Amino acid sequence: MASTVTLIRSAALSNVAQYAYAATAPADARLIFLAGSCPLDTAGATVGHGDYAAQAEQCIKNMTTALQDAGATIEDVISTRVLVASTDRDDLVRAWEVVRRAFGTHDVPSTLLGVTVLGYEHQLVEIEAVAAVRD
Repeated sequence: MASTVTLIRSAALSNVAQYAYAATAPADARLIFLAGSCPLDTAGATVGHGDYAAQAEQCIKNMTTALQDAGATIEDVISTRVLVASTDRDDLVRAWEVVRRAFGTHDVPSTLLGVTVLGYEHQLVEIEAVAAVRD
């Protein structure tokens, strides 16, 4: 099934960004607001201690599960916010590369942020997302 999300690109803005600058969903779409996806396994333990990429992978896995439970896929995501507990741009890039690969050509508008701390012990990455589907 085709996504209801339309990604918008702008010729007037830089093409350096690895994502669309905007996205829309039709008026009859059901919006799904996901809680921040954390790098937790099914037992609730933080995975990938000290490894930004491994934590981003687990976040994507958990986000995909939450989307599926809500009747959506990653192609239905309309925007993301990627939070990385670091002041080092290289750490942010390590997490971003995982997210970028997971979304492929469905490169939704996204914000990548370095933050001081996240909620779980040893947590380095969290991914928020909004999706839109037609039922």
